[in-house]
Amino acid sequence: MSGCRDVGRWPSDSITFRKGGQTVRAYDLMKKYAATQVVDYMFSLLAKDPQRHLVTFAKILESLAATPEHKAQLQMARRAFENPDHVWTRLAQRAFSSLHPNFRTRGLVNLFVNEVYLGWQERKRHAERLGTNIPALLVISPTMRCNLACTGCYAGRYTKRDEIDTATFDRIITEAKELGIHFIVVSGGEPFTREDLLDMAEKHDDVVFMVYTNGTLIDERTARRLAELGNMSPAISLEGFEEATDARRGAGTFAKVMQAMDNLRQAGAVFGFSATYTRFNTDVVASDEFIDMLIDKGAMYGWFFTFVPVGKDADMGLMCTPEQRDRMRRHVLHIRETRPIFVADFWNDGPLVAGCLAGGRSYLHINARGDIEPCVFVHFAVDNIKNTTIADVLKSPFFMDIKSRMPLNENHLRPCMIIDNPWVLREVVARHGAHPTHEGADCVITVLARALDEYAEAYGRIAEVAWEKEYPKARARAKAAAAAGE
Repeated sequence: MSGCRDVGRWPSDSITFRKGGQTVRAYDLMKKYAATQVVDYMFSLLAKDPQRHLVTFAKILESLAATPEHKAQLQMARRAFENPDHVWTRLAQRAFSSLHPNFRTRGLVNLFVNEVYLGWQERKRHAERLGTNIPALLVISPTMRCNLACTGCYAGRYTKRDEIDTATFDRIITEAKELGIHFIVVSGGEPFTREDLLDMAEKHDDVVFMVYTNGTLIDERTARRLAELGNMSPAISLEGFEEATDARRGAGTFAKVMQAMDNLRQAGAVFGFSATYTRFNTDVVASDEFIDMLIDKGAMYGWFFTFVPVGKDADMGLMCTPEQRDRMRRHVLHIRETRPIFVADFWNDGPLVAGCLAGGRSYLHINARGDIEPCVFVHFAVDNIKNTTIADVLKSPFFMDIKSRMPLNENHLRPCMIIDNPWVLREVVARHGAHPTHEGADCVITVLARALDEYAEAYGRIAEVAWEKEYPKARARAKAAAAAGE
């Protein structure tokens, strides 16, 4: 037929246009629209009757799974949802019975469609083009201003004068989206001191934002705005109950956090918690009473961090003992089996993610000066976002060297280049001339080097026993990956 084009190729596959400063393929937009409609419809059914539709929803997501790993995870979720008493079922029922509708139509759809389903495909395409992997998320600290002065804060030594301006903040998010990254974590400093924070979430309404915050600035108005936006969730920091929290963060902080959680729950906003465990609060944080209090307040998720001596008044004496760190590992496993809340431990969950996530393998950190760091705790940089792009940094010798060493240890319970494999940090900093990004940042490779080596050895003895006895599947995956040269 005259004038007909080749029907074997979908014409929109080569059609692009600019949307919100981002180049978009028409084909991708149509895929996104179709997937969004399916997922949003299922979320609407879940909101009406979670228990009845959870299994069906999991089956649909299985059919959309981008990788065999995603498919296996969704199959595990489906089997869990078949049991009405399973903690995952109870968590889903908690969420869909209490959250603002916008978290369903924006936050969850962004997470499942933009970040996981389509985002993975986009990141894979760019990884092949660039010759290196694309991380799943970015952490941005647009400011180091804070209304608190917490002992040991990893951000506490950064200058308070420098900030990422709004235009650069916007550009970073736009660059991330162009690489297929639709999950942005905002840290600081205290992010809610930025007047443009919520406006940024509104502009980039196809992104999921999570904000690490002390919570003291989340009043009723801010909580309502977060619920209405639907794509930004605060993770509020605590050290335990009132005594431990106020001891590190200042008198009255715990009461303000409790009020912030009440404001968020009443508005229907999704929020979680963030807890750093030290030598002095591990017993409190690793208790059923602590996690039950947070569930009662409305928290849907939580992150546990072990204290690392890199911030204000860096002190090895604040680090939890190797035995306490192992206790937290076992406690997180206990929470997952018994409590309807999602929790993760960024050190002890190394077996779930095959070791360290830093160096652009799964994320990187851009601080308020624009310095691009491998990790929020690794305060060394070679490049600055003001003079380069995210794509170029991912290909830089500094980041490529770090990624080439992953996993840093055959035992994925020992993932970290600061406290588990400190010689790695010393080597890559020296090889690439990475500069400390604030005064005193080099203490981990100088005055604390010997103490960190000793800690790594002491914890390593405990971790080796746990790795051999408790993680046969993770060990098998690690061996298979090593044999395949991954």
